[in-house]
Amino acid sequence: DVFLLELKAIASIWERGYRNMHLMIPFVRLPWELIAIKEIISSFGFLNYPEFKLYMMVEVPSCALMIEDFLKIGIDGVSIGSNDLTMMLLGVDRDNDAVSYLYDERNKVVIETMVNVVKAAKKFGISSSICGQAPSDYPQIVESLVQAGITSLSVNIDAIERTREMVYEIERKIYEKMANRS
Repeated sequence: DVFLLELKAIASIWERGYRNMHLMIPFVRLPWELIAIKEIISSFGFLNYPEFKLYMMVEVPSCALMIEDFLKIGIDGVSIGSNDLTMMLLGVDRDNDAVSYLYDERNKVVIETMVNVVKAAKKFGISSSICGQAPSDYPQIVESLVQAGITSLSVNIDAIERTREMVYEIERKIYEKMANRS
């Protein structure tokens, strides 16, 4: 019921000609959920608008591990929720003192999972982004994701300049390497 109310609100905005509001679906676990969501969205006519964008959060391990199955269904972009994805991949709660010391977004399995999501998005020609604390705190995560082809990063305001400079340097090296191959 709440989702339908949200869609009605978005439809009202679109009917008034405002085309800069899109939809990002959180916590998708299985491909059939995305199919069902797209059917509901379609009933509102959103999929008839070429400029309408449907994005999906990737914060559940099943979604990350089956990412290509989701992308085949058809979406315009993904956003990695690094906080939830890390907690669920590692089976820890970062807010629980008994296990929070195990929470680390730099863990190999977390980085490899995020890189695989970005590479799949690139393969399917859709946008990929990350939200959460990881890109603000850990340059190695930014480097891995930029090298994989991520299209945008969400960072804290105090990390904007250093992240911008880091992305520039990483992309410069990528392009130089490509130019040297030619």
